[in-house]
Amino acid sequence: MAVQARAGSTQFDATRYRGLRREDLIRIYRTMVLSRRLDDREIQLKRQNRIYFQISGAGHEAVNVAAGLAMRAAYDWFLPYYRDRALCLELGITPYDMLLQAVGAQDDPSSGGRQMPSHWGNQKLNIVSRSSAVGTQFLEAIGMAEASLYYDRYPRALDLARQAPLGEDVRHQLDEVVLVSGGEGSTSEGEFFESLNTACLKKLPVLYLIEDNKYAISEPVARQTAGGNISRLVENFPALLVQECDGTEPLESYDAMCRAVAYCRERKGPALVHAHVTRPYSHSLSDDDKLYKTADEREEEAHRDPIPKFGLFLVREGIAVEKEIEALEAEVDREVRAASDRALAAAPPHADSILVAQYSPDVDPTSARFESEPKFAGKPITMVEMVAATLADEMSRDDRVVVFGEDIADCGNEENLGKVKGKGGVFKATAGLQRRHGGGRVYNTQLAEANIVGRALGLALRGLKPVAEIQFFDYIWPAMMQFRDELCVFRWRSAGHFKAPAVIRAAIGGYLTGGAIYHSQSGEVAFTHLPGLRVVMPSTALDLCGLLRTAMRADDPVLFLEHKHLYRQPYNRSPYPGPDFTIPFGKARLVREGADLSIITYGAVVHRAEVAAMQLEREGISAEIIDLRSLSPYDWDAIATSVRKTSRVIVAYEDMRSWGYGAEIAARIADELFGDLDAPVRRVAAMDTFCAYQPKLEEEILPQSADLIVAARDLVSY
Repeated sequence: MAVQARAGSTQFDATRYRGLRREDLIRIYRTMVLSRRLDDREIQLKRQNRIYFQISGAGHEAVNVAAGLAMRAAYDWFLPYYRDRALCLELGITPYDMLLQAVGAQDDPSSGGRQMPSHWGNQKLNIVSRSSAVGTQFLEAIGMAEASLYYDRYPRALDLARQAPLGEDVRHQLDEVVLVSGGEGSTSEGEFFESLNTACLKKLPVLYLIEDNKYAISEPVARQTAGGNISRLVENFPALLVQECDGTEPLESYDAMCRAVAYCRERKGPALVHAHVTRPYSHSLSDDDKLYKTADEREEEAHRDPIPKFGLFLVREGIAVEKEIEALEAEVDREVRAASDRALAAAPPHADSILVAQYSPDVDPTSARFESEPKFAGKPITMVEMVAATLADEMSRDDRVVVFGEDIADCGNEENLGKVKGKGGVFKATAGLQRRHGGGRVYNTQLAEANIVGRALGLALRGLKPVAEIQFFDYIWPAMMQFRDELCVFRWRSAGHFKAPAVIRAAIGGYLTGGAIYHSQSGEVAFTHLPGLRVVMPSTALDLCGLLRTAMRADDPVLFLEHKHLYRQPYNRSPYPGPDFTIPFGKARLVREGADLSIITYGAVVHRAEVAAMQLEREGISAEIIDLRSLSPYDWDAIATSVRKTSRVIVAYEDMRSWGYGAEIAARIADELFGDLDAPVRRVAAMDTFCAYQPKLEEEILPQSADLIVAARDLVSY
């Protein structure tokens, strides 16, 4: 450096530096340099094929360190993105920890070798495990911030959360803030705007840190964001404090962050810090920014690099001399080399660890613990009435349970409850719950399915037991990213350090005589294909009660599918079996014994199988019916026992025949039970098309009792 000065030659005035002491300023520089040196070392290791991926935080270091200084590790909550290396260093993640992740080591504390580098996570520091998905984190932050306010209001819920598995890491502070970060490109995701809407509606203590390096990989911000400036785009959101700063200047960034943090701590609402940073390196080592950035652009970025700028600032201000800076940098280099050497010598994960932490090691919903006998009381009630009765009892038992979704409250304007009859869901499945348990625990959400599932995930991460409703399965698809890339994989990708045992209820299926394409869909197979997610679909009121209670008392995420056609049928009613009645997952129900063939089915096809079996019995054919009721896990032992007994099998399901759920069951039977079969495995399912509105067409498209009868006759005569 060209400028020399004597550190400490004049009395240090902290007021000139936003109240920061000399040692704070030196620490800022050190953390920034450490972050950059780690990036550089990982780049070197990647080019040597000693690690397998690299993505850097270069250019983002200044605002990162400022954010860490303005907030508190293990007190506030953090959902950082992959550029936030310096933030995580400031919060307490070590260089060794970061390099363990880079080499994919067994002892990588973030994921045990399961995630790419820069996918941060540290349970002790409240740094929540992150995925590669862009934008999903914004909705999870909403749920986590809702949990902050919920624990204020329901302290018993906090006590119960601390007694549950992983409860030792359930933390809550009265003025805690949830920080969620992302690049400017991530603000193009709908989930960003969904989250802002909810945060402002509920005045949640969420701090959005948007790190704008002007490029979403290769797309410039002017072509990504209307007006080229996200803070101006959102500045009129009610209750949202917007701060814009030069994110390459640590002190300016610290000032903006402190104002935003204070605003959130005072519970005035959410805040957004829009930090203009730079990206002197390519997006990742899989990218080459020379292909889309001009030489002039790249030179301008180099001039804005926060590290040389801040080093020069320290010298010019007399805070440090050049030799101190050089000594500090040399010390950092030694630290990085030592951490790198240790990490490269670390053991990789064992192959037998692959399935560890896919599901809860503490609560097994398939175990005998969930076997119970019903204690019936009252008259038989419908399946939909059983939903409300089961939820009501569990809410009385456990203050952690919170119920929400579109139109599920008795009245959105709670002050009018005494003046109206109340809605309680489009099917009345949640009728009366708001009156009984209050609007703090039973409430409507915005019409946004990803919002519902993402918030449920965030609440569950904080130790609550959310039961969220997707009004129609047909509209679950906007939430697929939350299911596939977040909810089902949270425990596994964090090597068991985080969990998200949310229950998502969804009304599914056809046979509605008028439901048509968008109110009759099946598609459960898309979710049984997700490791880590439990999927159940009861066909009777009794099974609904037992399985729903198991879902709520389990410790894994559950998709709970309720067939709309079965909600009010007379043939599947039951008296209430009591407040502790549970049914294990993965245990099928023997609906009817038989000797000539087996019908393996579930959902609304169960009753159609029963009707078919009665007709077949009159013809001298004895059909056994197995109701799977739990789809993931499913009861292979029950299937195998029945098939070995009858030697003929029909797999019947409502979804399209090709690639439907039953296709996997049929394939496994053919694979593992071929020697026990006297006839081919037969599938009876819907046509490979959508459900039509006209009832006669719907009847033709969906599987009926007559289809089962024909298939059974063919099998028996084979």
